[in-house]
Amino acid sequence: MSDALKNLKFMAFDVDGVLTDGKLTYLPDGSETKTFYTLDGAGIRMLQKAGISVGWITGRSSPAVEHRARNLGITHLAQGVSDKRKVFATWLSEAGLDFSQAGFMGDDLIDLAVMQACAFSSAPANAVAIVREQADLVTVEFGGNGAVRSVCEHILSAQNKLDAFLNSGIH
Repeated sequence: MSDALKNLKFMAFDVDGVLTDGKLTYLPDGSETKTFYTLDGAGIRMLQKAGISVGWITGRSSPAVEHRARNLGITHLAQGVSDKRKVFATWLSEAGLDFSQAGFMGDDLIDLAVMQACAFSSAPANAVAIVREQADLVTVEFGGNGAVRSVCEHILSAQNKLDAFLNSGIH
């Protein structure tokens, strides 16, 4: 896994259950809300500043996801996707990369195909059992509660880039 992390140039994440706690709250008008953890966002910004591309691929569609992605400068966003592997393969090809330089964090069965294609895969502690069993790294944190930040720091540490952020005030 350490070689995969050292060569990682593109990291993608599922949204519901990874970047959020997976709960959906519907408002009276039918719209939904999602809660994102600020430290996860800071971890994503650290990856970006370290030169690692970041993408989000989700099976659902939500204006809240689009808004948060814009807020973090995520240019690779795909919503309402059933074949996450295909979307990620397209992004990688456009960037001149392949799955040997990529990682994915997911929490449910829909994520397995893309996780298995990548050189590095991760899952939050509350992912379904089969996903946790297949992941290279399972965080102690739950989705929406620091799991993404943990993975970001793990990647940066493996690439000897984490120290640049410590005590620098850069997040």
